[in-house]
Amino acid sequence: MLQAAPKNVHIYLESNPNPNSLKFVVNEMLVPEAMSFDFPDAESTGISPLAKELFSFPFVDRVFFASNFITVTKKEDVEWLEIQSTLKEYIKKYLEAGKFIIEVNEEQSASAEEETETIKKIKTILDEYIRPAVEQDGGAITYHSFNDGVVKVRLQGSCSGCPSSMVTLKAGIENLFTRMMPGEVKAVEALG
Repeated sequence: MLQAAPKNVHIYLESNPNPNSLKFVVNEMLVPEAMSFDFPDAESTGISPLAKELFSFPFVDRVFFASNFITVTKKEDVEWLEIQSTLKEYIKKYLEAGKFIIEVNEEQSASAEEETETIKKIKTILDEYIRPAVEQDGGAITYHSFNDGVVKVRLQGSCSGCPSSMVTLKAGIENLFTRMMPGEVKAVEALG
């Protein structure tokens, strides 16, 4: 169980390339390093009391947690200026009360895919070069699979539905992989 200890919480807001997402950055770690939790709808919030409560706001479309931030994606028919203070105050009070953020079983399912040297290189590049930049924009990228020269990744948080995510994927991430792993990686694709 991941729970915020009652304390004085400071939150600041960061915009990102997705105009419908806003990053609420907290002065403490919310989830363990390299872990993230994406809730694309209210039905997916079973393990997160906080995400479930955030979806009670009619303007919330998606919730995402990683390291020390929460990314909220709003519905298109509302402006951030109308709702950002409400969300910031709600998150602050929730965290200061020390309520549970995520209820996780310690058992994590192991990947069925064999961890080859190529896959280890791919994961290292994702973790060291790409993930920090994507997190800075309020999202996450996780490895899914590698087959026939194609790396498949999952984009989460503000990256989901972001107009510039496909440009970033092809012009940035794919370009980096093909330069760092020539002959091994030919393309990078995002899963829907």
